Amino acid sequence: MFVSGFIAVVGRPNVGKSTLINALIGKKVLIVSPRPQTTRNRIHTIYTGEDTQLIFLDTPGIHSPRHRLGDYMLKAATDALTEVDLILFLVEAGSSPGPGDRKVAALLQEIATPVLLVINKMDMAAADFDTRILPRYRQLMEFQGIFQVSALQEQNLEPLRLAIREHLPSGPQYYPPDMTVDRPEEFLAAEIIREKIMEQTHEEVPHAVAVQITAMEIRRRGEMLLIRAEIFVEKDSQKKIIIGKGGGMLKHIGTAARRDLEKLLGNAVFLELWVKVKKDWRSRDNVLRQLGYDDG
Repeated sequence: MFVSGFIAVVGRPNVGKSTLINALIGKKVLIVSPRPQTTRNRIHTIYTGEDTQLIFLDTPGIHSPRHRLGDYMLKAATDALTEVDLILFLVEAGSSPGPGDRKVAALLQEIATPVLLVINKMDMAAADFDTRILPRYRQLMEFQGIFQVSALQEQNLEPLRLAIREHLPSGPQYYPPDMTVDRPEEFLAAEIIREKIMEQTHEEVPHAVAVQITAMEIRRRGEMLLIRAEIFVEKDSQKKIIIGKGGGMLKHIGTAARRDLEKLLGNAVFLELWVKVKKDWRSRDNVLRQLGYDDG
């Protein structure tokens, strides 16, 4: 029997949702960052086995929005809850349930979709986790199962994979077996560039950054792929940080992004980056639509 279905991974920001999905499908597809609210879109990532196809929805962290982009991100996360066969509620072992975890639990209690509690970052758990912290998570709501994992270390993932399969119905193979993400290469390229910006820049920059690919084409001479990208920020000061002294930061970002882009695309890449200021773009509907966000 072939089993297939859709699984939403939800939780408050920065609990490791993208890292968990990358680990479960066995390939880095989603960008990761220690900064919260890295994921802005719902993205389908696909694992296909001999008799199984698991389709994961990586959702933005459920949080209180502060701008129109935040509204979009929250809607993307909450809409996913009614469109799937199973929900993985991801929390972290390093702390007791907080207001964000309780907010997610309250949302989940309003729907009929089965929920598995996945406690991530067990490699950082205190020695008394099972007696002091775990009972507090059990009290949040009724779960169909509880799993303790380390997504980063890829520990204890197989029992979770088996449980996911057991909760899914028999169904078709929705995507080709070699497909791991439902987004075009331009989207993935922009995400890689954004990841490198988050890795390299100061605290005040990452959430104000968006990346748009304006060209992706093979140059006529040779087989090098030209990728041209525009990096949008909200302030001139943020632009200066990304460019850096003598263009050094932008060059560093470009070198790191090009390396990952070549791995992703299997092609030599010539990368051009341009930094532009779009004041308050996160609160402007027309700019959000231009950048591919749509809250409808």
